[in-house]
Amino acid sequence: MGAGGGSAAAAPSRAAAGVLAATCVSAFVVNANTSAVSILLPAISADTGASLSSLQWAVTGYSLVGAAVIVTSGALGDIFGRRRIFLGGLLLFVASCAMIALAGSGGVVIAGRAIQGAAGSTILACGLSLLSAGISGQAQMRSVSLWGAASAAGAAAGPLLGGVFVNITGWQGLFWVDAGIAAACVPLTLRTVSESRDPNRAKSVDLAGTALIAAVLVPFVFAVTEGADWGWLSAATLACFAISAAAVAGFVVVEKRVRAPLIDLALLRNKYLVGASVAILVVAGCINGVMYICSLYFQNPAALGMTPLEAGFATLPAAAGIVVTAPLVTPFVNKLGARTVIAGGFGIATAGFAALIFVHASWAYAAFVAPLVVLAVGMGLANGPSSSVATNCVSQEQVGAASGISNMGRYVGAAVLTAVTAAIFNSVRLRHQAAGASAADALASGFSRAVIGLALFCAFGIVLSLLVGRIRPAGPPSAVHYAAAAAATSHTIPTTPTGPGGAPYVDDPGGRHVH
Repeated sequence: MGAGGGSAAAAPSRAAAGVLAATCVSAFVVNANTSAVSILLPAISADTGASLSSLQWAVTGYSLVGAAVIVTSGALGDIFGRRRIFLGGLLLFVASCAMIALAGSGGVVIAGRAIQGAAGSTILACGLSLLSAGISGQAQMRSVSLWGAASAAGAAAGPLLGGVFVNITGWQGLFWVDAGIAAACVPLTLRTVSESRDPNRAKSVDLAGTALIAAVLVPFVFAVTEGADWGWLSAATLACFAISAAAVAGFVVVEKRVRAPLIDLALLRNKYLVGASVAILVVAGCINGVMYICSLYFQNPAALGMTPLEAGFATLPAAAGIVVTAPLVTPFVNKLGARTVIAGGFGIATAGFAALIFVHASWAYAAFVAPLVVLAVGMGLANGPSSSVATNCVSQEQVGAASGISNMGRYVGAAVLTAVTAAIFNSVRLRHQAAGASAADALASGFSRAVIGLALFCAFGIVLSLLVGRIRPAGPPSAVHYAAAAAATSHTIPTTPTGPGGAPYVDDPGGRHVH
């Protein structure tokens, strides 16, 4: 998983260019596809007849499966061959895109997105591993920088691209184009990318742990999304929470006994890693949650009534702002330390969310711009340093496992907080409409209450930053640190080279070193 495992000599230039092209293009496509889907939901709802409340599973289902699979896919690559598993991810992504584009019902879209979650997490995990195994030293870091830039560009461009495709081809066009690009990466990978494995890794795969992660998350998300309708003390809701709790206990038991655990539980005693990973979870959840409700609110005829293309432009302050801001603030981390910057970022983002609490049916789009910019800046400040801390607070041998934990946290945050946000938005809107409020007022009330929840989660991030501890940089940031900060919206990138010539991990009594 991540940068660890398997050494390789400096690759021939053609092979290096091939692996770089295949992994960067696929990373751009996966992240653009992921961030575009919220913009597409109203159009998908209109075509399939599925309600928007049910289609939120097209967003949360993707992240739920991604959370369960991302570490396992990296392990499969280490054992059976990273190129082989990467190709499997590409083929699965192509199949899922075709399935979604041809879907005649919301259920098929949701199922296709769940499959796409497995494909996307596999492509990202094994793509980064292929770069790390195929190129060594500083050339590896330059390649990782480009991969990070491609990931960040995809995440930022996704909503706008989604709006463009809906206007020109219909919502299906995005998936057909993504399928074509992913398919083109298959022969490129076969021709230019060499196979690599980790000969030192245990040959067993923790499938039980993977299943238990899903057993923890799926019932929990069902409970938080359906609890208002079922009743919070109903048998169905309590049963879902009980299943999740039992799965947590089962996961701990399994991870203590298996030869190659999905998560090294000993790492969870590292307060730096835990604090950073939960901070990443909060950032991913908050940004995905606000993107979800903004895309729906902006396009609803009773609210702003935007077209998908207009909504794509309108959400750029949040979608692109966090990506653009993160690397720009890297020098602040160098001067002030990670804890200060992360806490400040969460504080600024909380202020942005607080401004959106006062949304009113009379608001024009201009009233949303400043709060979205403020929260994007805050999320960028908190996100980049958290991602760096996650891989720089452990030994070199633990970097892969640490990045796996932080990436799993990113998927969990996106799934759970998007589901919570959607549930609050829908339940408050319906309750106010039932009480006689106009559609516009009910939408504004639902938006406001959902933002209150996100503001509270964001404020909790300020407390989490205290777990990061006193961390100081090991030197001035390089290009890979800027790229890693930008890419941190979608994936944690280690910022030190591995393999021959790899820089050693440095630790000293004064505190951890991190960019």
